[in-house]
Amino acid sequence: VQLQASGGGLVQAGVSLRLSCAASGRTSSNYVMGWFRQAPGKEREFVGAISRGGGSAIYADSAKGRFTISRDNVENTMYLQMSSLKPEDTAVYYCAAGSGSIGVLRRGDVNYWGKGTLVTVSS
Repeated sequence: VQLQASGGGLVQAGVSLRLSCAASGRTSSNYVMGWFRQAPGKEREFVGAISRGGGSAIYADSAKGRFTISRDNVENTMYLQMSSLKPEDTAVYYCAAGSGSIGVLRRGDVNYWGKGTLVTVSS
């Protein structure tokens, strides 16, 4: 599976932004998918993940209540809707796909990584 994230940019604090992750090569519905991010000088961290059918999602505490993950298996695309963005959300955001559960993906057990998209939130 090839993954391509897009939608990043420079935004002001408090606004919303939607990232997309387009999957190709294999049917994305065979995989759980998720988002990770890496801020400057920090390790990559889990943001959220969604089940194969899209019925279940889990989030990092930092994302709960502000971020929503969804997926369109017809379009082979996953989304990350981010609202009330904060400067500390500034990071490169990566999409990922895994053959296990969303809990496994959360632990970083990822089969496929996409290239990241940079989100910069100014105060």
